[in-house]
Amino acid sequence: MSTVASSARATELAGRLDGLVARIDAAVAAAGRPAGSVRLLPVTKFHPASDIAILYELGRREFGESREQEAAAKVDRLGLPDAEWHMIGRLQRNKARAVARWAHTVHSVDSERLANALSRGACEALDAGERTESLRVLLQVSLDADPARGGVAPADLPALADVVAAAPGLHLAGLMAIPPLDADSDACFANLAMLHTSLLARHADATELSAGMSGDLESAVTHGSTCVRVGTALMGARPITSA
Repeated sequence: MSTVASSARATELAGRLDGLVARIDAAVAAAGRPAGSVRLLPVTKFHPASDIAILYELGRREFGESREQEAAAKVDRLGLPDAEWHMIGRLQRNKARAVARWAHTVHSVDSERLANALSRGACEALDAGERTESLRVLLQVSLDADPARGGVAPADLPALADVVAAAPGLHLAGLMAIPPLDADSDACFANLAMLHTSLLARHADATELSAGMSGDLESAVTHGSTCVRVGTALMGARPITSA
């Protein structure tokens, strides 16, 4: 990337980031929640590594990716100290071992088989010195009972939570959900908040609630989200290729 192009993109991202942080802060204040209680997770999937480098220079340390191969390449290429990489997309079991090498958090665990695969991968990575801490896991909850969209059914959530909490190499960190298209986001996030409250009664450390994206983050914050995953509002339109 040329210096001129890099400078223009840095200016663009800095402006978008400032606006987004102000938007999140306003949502937090409107909800009567403590300042700083909601984190921004930039969704950098499909965007070039150079964008992540810019965001890092702007002070961001967490980045969300959805494809193992793309994410691993960015992790290796950038080598950013103290960066935390989040796997936010649906994850196949055959990718679990690779993801466990670089991911700080996986947001999309929805089955016991996937949890067990991640546990094995995380233990191997710990033994090999490729990671120093347990892999944080968020359970993806289905809000519409559509298996094609991923997520564990609410009725099956307690059992899966118990499996993850007991799995070596994993840390049960909380819940994640994506409202169905055209759904009432307020109703969805209210339901998610109740599920989270029930989870906390059994697993007090599972305090993370990953909910809310570019179009609905205010609603998510109102209902207790601690982490909003934002792509378009920060990164702009998805580029044709990533590098």
